[in-house]
Amino acid sequence: MYLLRHGQSYFNLHFNKTRIDPGIEDPELTPLGFEQAAAAAKRLAAAQLTHIIISPYTRALQTAQPVLGLHRVPATIMLVVREQAAFACDVGSPRELLASRFPHHDFGHLPLKWWNDGAETSEETSERANDFRALMASRVDHETTLLVSHWAFIRALTGVSLANGEILEYDPSG
Repeated sequence: MYLLRHGQSYFNLHFNKTRIDPGIEDPELTPLGFEQAAAAAKRLAAAQLTHIIISPYTRALQTAQPVLGLHRVPATIMLVVREQAAFACDVGSPRELLASRFPHHDFGHLPLKWWNDGAETSEETSERANDFRALMASRVDHETTLLVSHWAFIRALTGVSLANGEILEYDPSG
């Protein structure tokens, strides 16, 4: 499968400069983040994708858009692949707002408040990643699936720290 970390968000832009949480909830992509998303879509243009799994955060949904423009495949918004709750950026948007901003996706299965109230431990994130790994390993389409997710979740899944917009090929059964 392919793993794609979302493009640069406004949280990433400010936090990477100061190492201080700028207090931005569910941030959007910066202009650079949109460029990274477009570049990732180009790199994935020849991939034989049959399914795209996307975190419900705005930055992941925006990153997936250029890929969905090239690959007309089913997309699933999946709560388990969300970011580890640690900063203001990990407060999500209500599903009604997401549905109005991204009407081509189904958010009806999400709880009204789908993000964590407080911080999530690394162990909790690893448990989610392990559950996702087992799910994907059992699916026959895991080789042709793209996951659009986040730094901590992808690191918990693979042990690899991806930069914004970076893609990693990953075998969940290995």
